[in-house]
Amino acid sequence: MIKLITEINDALNGFIWGVPAMTCIIGVGLYLAVRTGFLPIRKFGYAMKNTFGKIFRKSTANDGAMTPFQAVCTALAATIGTGNIAGVAGAIAIGGPGAVFWMWVSAVLGMGTKFAEVTLAVHFRERNKNGDYVGGPMYYIKNGLGKKWIWLAYLYAAFGVLTVFGTGNATQVNTITTAINTALVNYNILGQDSIFKSNLIIGIIICVVVGLIMIGGIKRIGKVSEKLVPIMAVLYVVLGLGLIAIRINHIPAVIASIFQGAFDPAALTGGVVGSMFLSMQKGVSRGIFSNEAGLGTGSIAHACAETKDPASQGLFGIFEVFMDTIVVCTLTALVILLSGVDIPFGKAAGAELTISGLTSVYGNWISVFTAIAMCCFAFSTIIGWGLYGARCAEFIFGSKILKPFYITYSLVSILGAVTDLGLVWGISETFNGFMTVPNLIAIFILTPVLLKLIREHFQKNNSL
Repeated sequence: MIKLITEINDALNGFIWGVPAMTCIIGVGLYLAVRTGFLPIRKFGYAMKNTFGKIFRKSTANDGAMTPFQAVCTALAATIGTGNIAGVAGAIAIGGPGAVFWMWVSAVLGMGTKFAEVTLAVHFRERNKNGDYVGGPMYYIKNGLGKKWIWLAYLYAAFGVLTVFGTGNATQVNTITTAINTALVNYNILGQDSIFKSNLIIGIIICVVVGLIMIGGIKRIGKVSEKLVPIMAVLYVVLGLGLIAIRINHIPAVIASIFQGAFDPAALTGGVVGSMFLSMQKGVSRGIFSNEAGLGTGSIAHACAETKDPASQGLFGIFEVFMDTIVVCTLTALVILLSGVDIPFGKAAGAELTISGLTSVYGNWISVFTAIAMCCFAFSTIIGWGLYGARCAEFIFGSKILKPFYITYSLVSILGAVTDLGLVWGISETFNGFMTVPNLIAIFILTPVLLKLIREHFQKNNSL
């Protein structure tokens, strides 16, 4: 049965991450870059000043909303997670060092895409029966494109519900169990024959905790995210920078391997990775898994923000992609490539490869510290994606579906703890691809509205 599921998924994955998704992602990214005058690059300083420079200011939100800081933390919680740790490791293992280059390309284009998603989500959002702000791709399709496109909104929401169980939950739990087990094995506390039992126990604990937080509602999700995200980011960045400082003499060679591997992966992987397209495919798909630009999911959290200026909140989209991919994903890639750890090219790899890179430099003791940081990354991602799935389910079935969804979503944590890593990542990657198509079609059609919102924002702020 598992073999059949794997074969079906491999066929679907090869199709969706072939021409359809790559055309939409790169094509729409380039289109938005040209139509906005390369706004994320041209206004990068302005975006950082009005995002990073303001997110720590005190602010409050009414019931049914988040502060802008809570909204960006919830979105960052969902993006800065296993995509940065296990996702980057997997991309390098399957696509070679050159996959990192294609991650950077997807990030440069993705800053504009995510800016568009967040801006449109805030502009076209509405309130549900409970008075909460709801928004995201299904709402800017519904309210922006009209009734004739409503089928596309439902299609996106359906893909969203299916995606969150893998991307938002199972892969994250898998990373948590891997991080904890690696630390326990390193200290001979856990034997190989007890790993399944350990995974099951961890899965049950996560299931209970996630359920309690999710049922607490939007305000609790925001409060959890704003505390976890800064802590986990600082811990991980400090570890990564420390390793880079120790191996700084090797940086020129590693950077050269990234650029060479982007166009000639076979030369660096002994022929195991022989296709430039495979390197591109894995770099772009795992980059999107990490920063979510093109998926539209991050905009669901931003639509909850207490703000009246859509484009102002949209600037956080630029900030998120930059922090997630250009900073954190690059940090992970350098940790792996600078450490000198053996990379199993052509085979599935996850968090254990990143942990091996850190422990090879710092020693086994760092595996405990890393396990804690990775658990924070992954757990906050589970919470953020739980919100996304709830909004997609609510769009299709109404608010009555929320509690059953939260219970089901929590139970998936147990499944994710004991399921094969390669299959979980493969299915998640496939559904990510399916989500990009309806979302990017909508953004392409709504570009004139986006341009109008951009003009209004910069005219109001005297910064054209």
